[in-house]
Parts: sequence; C-alpha cells; structure tokens
Amino acid sequence: MPIEIVCKIKFAGEDAKPKEKEAGDEQSLLGAARGAAAPRDLATFASTSTLHGLGRACGPGPHGLRRTLWALALLTSLAAFLYQAAGLARGYLTRPHLVVMDPAAPAPVAGFPAVTLCNINRFRHSALSDADIFHLANLTGLPPKDRDGHRAAGLRYPEPDMVDILNRTGHQLADMLKSCNFSGHHCSASNFSVVYTRYGKCYTFNADPQSSLASRVGGMGSGLEIMLDIQQEEYLPIWRETNETSFEAGIRVQIHSQEEPPYIHQLGFGVSPGFQTFVSCQEQRLTYLPQPWGNCRAESGLREPELQGYSAYSVSACRLRCEKEAVLQRCHCRMVHMPEPPRAEHCSYSLGGGSEGPCFCPTPCNLTRYGKEISMVRIPNRGSARYLARKYKRNETYIRENFLVLDVFFEALTSEAMEQRAAYGLSALLGDLGGQMGLFIGASVLTLLEILDYIYEVSWDRLRRAWRRPKTPLRTATGGISTLGLQELKEQSTCPSQGRAEGGGTSGLLPNHHPPGGLFEDFAC
Repeated sequence: MPIEIVCKIKFAGEDAKPKEKEAGDEQSLLGAARGAAAPRDLATFASTSTLHGLGRACGPGPHGLRRTLWALALLTSLAAFLYQAAGLARGYLTRPHLVVMDPAAPAPVAGFPAVTLCNINRFRHSALSDADIFHLANLTGLPPKDRDGHRAAGLRYPEPDMVDILNRTGHQLADMLKSCNFSGHHCSASNFSVVYTRYGKCYTFNADPQSSLASRVGGMGSGLEIMLDIQQEEYLPIWRETNETSFEAGIRVQIHSQEEPPYIHQLGFGVSPGFQTFVSCQEQRLTYLPQPWGNCRAESGLREPELQGYSAYSVSACRLRCEKEAVLQRCHCRMVHMPEPPRAEHCSYSLGGGSEGPCFCPTPCNLTRYGKEISMVRIPNRGSARYLARKYKRNETYIRENFLVLDVFFEALTSEAMEQRAAYGLSALLGDLGGQMGLFIGASVLTLLEILDYIYEVSWDRLRRAWRRPKTPLRTATGGISTLGLQELKEQSTCPSQGRAEGGGTSGLLPNHHPPGGLFEDFAC
C-alpha cells in the first residue's frame, strides 16, 4: 500500500497573528536561526540620524553630483567645527583669569594695622663694649681692639649672647619717642612690642591680634602720630664697608597685618629726619585662585601652625623660614630675628645676601595688605625749632637733623576687595562648543550618542559573528512555516510500502491524487 507524503506550506500572511509579529516572520530563515536582527547599514542610519546633511550625503538613493556636493559640504562643515573646537580648547587650557575690584561700603570702625619701625642704625656706638666690637667686627666693620690698643690676636672674650647685645646696644624706644598719639589719645613706649629684624631691635605698635586697636574715623589725626629722635650722634662710624654698612639716617617703617611678621628690610619704606611724613592707608583684601588657574596656597584647615614659630602662614614667614634653613645649613646656628629651631645657637655674623638655594613661597589665597600713599613736609619751621630746642634742651641744628614726625591714618573707613576670577570656565567652554556644533553641523549631545550607539551596534555584531559561528539546521520552524529536507527523508525512511504499491496492493489514495511519476518521487518514496 503506497504512502503519499504531502507537504503543507503555510505562509505567514495566512496566519491570524498580530501585526506586531509580521516583521519578525519576514526575516530570513538564517537570521531567525541566529536569534538576533542584523545591524542597520550606514544608509539606513544616515537617513534616520539627526546630524544635518548626513542623510543627504550617505542615505539611500542613487549616487550623483548632488550627493557628492552634500558630502563635500558635510566634510567642510565638520572641519570648520573641529578647527573652532581646537581653538576653544586651547584658550581654555591657558586658564585665563581676570581681577575684579569691588569697593566695600563704609564701616563704622576699621581695624588698625600693625606698624613696625626700626632705626636704620643697629647699634649705639656708646653702648658697645670691647667684647661687643670684637664679636661684631664682621657686621660693623669696626677694628676689634681694646682701649689699650691690643689687636684681635691677643684678645680673649667669652662666647657672645646676641639677644643680650641687641637689647643692650640697640636704640631704646623710651629715648627715641618724644610724643605719641592714637586717635586723639596719648600713647607711650609701653604700647609698642619689641621685635627683632635684620635692623636689630625694632618696635611694633598694635602687634597683638587678640586686642588690636580700631579707627572710628578716617583722615589725619585719627590714626597713629609719633615724634621720634633718631639719635644720629649714636650712629656707628664707618671704618670700612661691609654688607651691612648703611649711609642713611632715619627709620624704616612697615605697615602690615598682625598675623604677618615684619619683613622690613625688603617691604619697609624710609622716613627721613627733618620731615613730617603722612602715610594714607587703605585696607585691601586680596583673593587669589588656586591651581590650575593660579599658584596661591590654600589654607590647610589644620589646627597646628603651618610654619614652625608662626601662628599663620604668610609670604614673609615663609621667606624667614627659608633664610633660617640656609643659615642652619651653613653655620648650624640662626640669626636672632629668625624663628627658633630646637637646640639652635645664635649667629654672631651676617650672611649679607640672605638665603641661598631655591625657596618657593606661594602667595596665600586670602591676603590682607594695606595700600599706601606717602607725602611729606619739612619740619620744623623757624618758630617751632626754637620751641623744640628749649623743650628738649637741644640746639636747633640737632632738632632739624634728628627729629621726625610719622602720621599713619586711614584715608577712609572702607576696604577694597580685589578678587581673581576665572575668565573662561568649563560652562563657557561647553556653551561655545555647543554653539559651534549647532552652527556648523547642527548636532547636539544626543546626536553624538546616536553615533556612538550605531558604532556599538556594528562592533558588537561583528564580534558576535567572529566568536559564534552557528550551523544552519536542516529543520526549522518559524511562524507556522514547516520545511522538510528531502535528503533527510530518504535517509530516515526505508519505504516498506513502495513495493506493495507497485505490486497492486490496496491503496487508500484517490485516483486523482496520484501525481505524475517523476514528481511523485520527489515527495514520496
């Protein structure tokens, strides 16, 4: 009895499935076997991309002159955008900054600065002993000998105490100060603190930051006004020149904040005898930018002092520390005005040029300084010269050659804030890049994400093909479509009914269902 195998082919369009699955049914059998859709080609991506001009240059359609011109226009716009973006990036990497000046509103009171003054002459000639002259020979230039004329080779003195020598031989403020007034109130030498500098024993008014004085009004007469006698008769004679030899007469003055130690030999200004010097000050609060915009030193926030011997960091304190380290390395001692290290001795000579070797002292990011305007008039006039001569029991020539008046005051009770600001920040860079991108190629950040997504899609498909090479199965069934391989059918079937069909056995097939002989062999055994 012959068996006829009928292959029923059902097309996807005949299924009663939802329309959402029709697109998947139309995929090729090989793509369905892999279980993933093929990535979009460049033409399909270009036609759907939001990048202006890409669809016209690379989208589907015939190639011709119009597409070539669009491709050239797209490449030209892209090159112009990249050129502008490179210029913007270079400008941003230079870290430009600007200075903004903002005058503050007048305050009811203003903290008065510290005022440090030093007599240019370090040692009083009458106060020097033979041992002092011997130990200070390299500093003063005086020949080391005693009153009997013995030279240095025959002299023996104990080791010097530089602090004692400076205290004993320096100019005493009680002798120099002739009058003192602050904001209309009398002051004296007790309102000054002793401080040591390269000029020896000096004095600072309003040095304590915990109890600093304040001015309640601006203008002359509302600050510090002092009259000093510089005592020129006590100046050292010049025997020979040294690095510390001075030809001037007068005092050195530095106006600074209480947290900053005086660095008067470089930051001070001179006041000459025979003149009244007016110093009009204005507080300036400076704010600098840290890295990468500037080189200022930000506060560490630690409770411990950042520099040994000083309560706060400042450029002057840093320079003094550098000088101290250079002196310690050279002579294993320190000068009196330098911060004291553990178990250090005092040097009895000067290094002249100061510190040696590299020393970097960055400016603090927040700094208070005082701008100065200096003017002067000659004193005394003829009438006041006679009066002062009678008052202090000196002659008029001595008054003109030794007396001076210093008047330090606030011009106004306003401070000036100067702040560094970034002139071209990241937000400005992103805004300019967005503007150039929109002008030349009509793109945005989302357009870049589209391009990256397409690159990822193509790359992932190629990697997946390289690492997974699936074999095509002989039987597949997708969406109701059944296929049967003929070679597999012949191998699996022994055709036991073929002989009976040919031998005249009973057949269950209808006569009209018998196909022609050649075609029947393709579908049945």
